[in-house]
Amino acid sequence: MGETTSVTDLELVGRECLCLQSRMTARAVTRKYNDVLAGHGLSITEFSLLVALSARPGLTATELADLLCFERTTLVRNLKGMAGKGLLVQKKELGPAVLSTVSELGERMLTSALPLWQLAQTEVKSKLTLHGPQEILDSVRELRDAALK
Repeated sequence: MGETTSVTDLELVGRECLCLQSRMTARAVTRKYNDVLAGHGLSITEFSLLVALSARPGLTATELADLLCFERTTLVRNLKGMAGKGLLVQKKELGPAVLSTVSELGERMLTSALPLWQLAQTEVKSKLTLHGPQEILDSVRELRDAALK
């Protein structure tokens, strides 16, 4: 017969698993930003993609996926949806590459959403009492980098 896993072992995994804890944290933080941006018509994912494409125009979907740690197929699905909402303009390049650029509507939505993003950012940062925001950002980046190596 095989060995059984104790409830105590499973609880330990639940408390200490870096993957589980970081995913739970990402979902909670995403929910907060989505709640603040909801009345504006953008999700935090759309907002983040508009920011990335505005800051680095001309990236292919593969380059953008690598930059933002997206699965490429998930990113392409998001970009198509955003193009359908008029936030992006997509054009086919040589080969299979499609370049997405921020449309005029996307630029206006991004500009008007920035104060809402700042509100969410300030609200979350104000509740960080154990460590400062920069220390937490550094730790999250270190965790991401460790997983990518």
